Amino acid sequence: MLDPQEPITRRSATVYEVVGPRKLLDLTEAFYHRVYADPFLRPMFPDDLEGAVERQFLFLVQFFGGPNKYTETRGHPMLRRRHFPFPIGMAERDAWLQHMLAAIAEVGIAEPEASVMRSYFESSSLAMINKA
Repeated sequence: MLDPQEPITRRSATVYEVVGPRKLLDLTEAFYHRVYADPFLRPMFPDDLEGAVERQFLFLVQFFGGPNKYTETRGHPMLRRRHFPFPIGMAERDAWLQHMLAAIAEVGIAEPEASVMRSYFESSSLAMINKA
């Protein structure tokens, strides 16, 4: 049992600290290779794969506890606003999520970080839906 008089000095490591930037880049690249091969989702994404990978990588690094380079270079993430120009329904969300979950498995992100990431992607992808 914790002693209430003793300060807590330990903290949990962030997903970024455990997974590392290389694995997050691998995840982003694996995800985009899947999306770019998907005729259903491909038209929603920019032609510039390199730019898309860089932006998502910087976002994931920042969101999962790494340096704030995304905000420094692009401003506040505003995910819903940035995705609003694209018609996203449940089918688009499900296809996107399937690719992301497959990419998590492909690059071998271990538990419990994989579950944390899956949970985030499942809930955040629901928030992007903007059409019936």
